[in-house]
Amino acid sequence: MIHLTNRQARQFMLLKQGLLGKYKFTGKEGALDYIQQAGCVQFDPVDVCGKNAELTLQSRVKGFKKEQLHELLYEDRKLFDYPDKQLSIIPTEYWPYFGRFREAARKKLAEHPEIEEHIGQFRIFIEENGPVCSDDFQVEGSTSWWSAINWSTGGSLARSVLEQMYSSGDLVVHHKNGTRRYYDLAGRHIPTAILAAADPLPNDFEHLKWRLLRRIGAVGLIWNHTSGAWLNIWNLTTADRNRIFQDLVDEKLISPLTVEGLKTTFYFLTKDMPLLEGTLTGADFEPRCELIAPLDPMMWDKKLIRTIFGFTYLWEIYTPADQRKYGAYVLPLLWGDCFAGRVEAVCDRKSKTLVVKHIWYEDVKPARGLEAAVSSCLRRFALFNDCQSVVM
Repeated sequence: MIHLTNRQARQFMLLKQGLLGKYKFTGKEGALDYIQQAGCVQFDPVDVCGKNAELTLQSRVKGFKKEQLHELLYEDRKLFDYPDKQLSIIPTEYWPYFGRFREAARKKLAEHPEIEEHIGQFRIFIEENGPVCSDDFQVEGSTSWWSAINWSTGGSLARSVLEQMYSSGDLVVHHKNGTRRYYDLAGRHIPTAILAAADPLPNDFEHLKWRLLRRIGAVGLIWNHTSGAWLNIWNLTTADRNRIFQDLVDEKLISPLTVEGLKTTFYFLTKDMPLLEGTLTGADFEPRCELIAPLDPMMWDKKLIRTIFGFTYLWEIYTPADQRKYGAYVLPLLWGDCFAGRVEAVCDRKSKTLVVKHIWYEDVKPARGLEAAVSSCLRRFALFNDCQSVVM
């Protein structure tokens, strides 16, 4: 059994994430490399100072620009939009692994004849006219709709038909205009070999195991507890999770370790052993100051972050305004191997100004260079948001 100090555990997680020391990921290819490492990054349309997926990449990819993610998704087609850890951005190579999702959506269609009757004519229209949004169809009515992967409390019938076709894999997101999605036929954008490939994991348990292994790799260091990291893994019971962890240990795909002062066992990908050994040398890693996305893979298990880093974080966007402790869209502030606080910043696009409304510092020991590092971080963050100045 490997034993780590608390600081070594923090350093290992951050090295795995590419958030400590020299940048591990660079440019557009670096953005793709990171998403392949994580398996997926969560998409959220709220854009106060960058959307969540963009924020996730800007903190760890040197020279990242928002248009690079757009290119990877909608020009290079190396990524696609689909539910995984909620609505996510996923490497296109994983398309076959979500075959059971698409099949479940097709089976669910039988419960919605009002949607099913329009699918044929929608497909013909798209074949003839190319990418569409729901406004392109003059279909009367609305529906309350539940597919196997997407839930809607109600909406236009046209939107529900498109969402069903997207869920079942007939369509992919062609591009987005703000929060509006435009769809096109999947066969026009997903390589034929990938589109036609069978699900590599027809066994339900093996599929659960594959999804769990990806989540372990995405977080970096995790425990076998109830966790936000397992969100949206279908039908995952505690018994299944226990069996999967044991199987993965037996297969030497993951390895256990302990952390000083904590009774629980933690697990990491065995292939990450060289990174772990790097923390055991006692080496000093170059500190970085970064703003972390609210739904960053490292933050998926907030209880684990509180346990390892001593940092309590709640994304308060859905908290009533009078009950918020900080603000609606506040980003954790990372400095070296600690969370130094949190920042509320708003991008004023009209004046091209990054407005830093608040910085809350945690009870951390004063660190030499912290103030200069935060200032530099905010300037980089302003450039990432195409802002020309920072106003405190």
